[in-house]
Amino acid sequence: MNEDNNVLEILRDIKTLLSQNKKVLNVDDLVSYTGLSKSKIYKLTQLKLIPTGNNKHIRQKFFHKDVIDAWLMGEPNLSDEFLEQEFNNYLLK
Repeated sequence: MNEDNNVLEILRDIKTLLSQNKKVLNVDDLVSYTGLSKSKIYKLTQLKLIPTGNNKHIRQKFFHKDVIDAWLMGEPNLSDEFLEQEFNNYLLK
């Protein structure tokens, strides 16, 4: 039984690694790739603080992995306090 659990864990890890080889990520992929929560990604998207695809005919958000990598290395301010302040400023507009 323990071996079955180990095999399942290894398969999950392989699935995660394979999903990170994609060039275009959806929100769920981005959560797995970056470790950010869905709510934080949605806040960043709403505030236009995270680079997204720009196809206005698709409602779902997509992210270019290479652009996200560069964005992550750019040391953006992702603190909860900063995001809350930016979100509140957005709501006041």
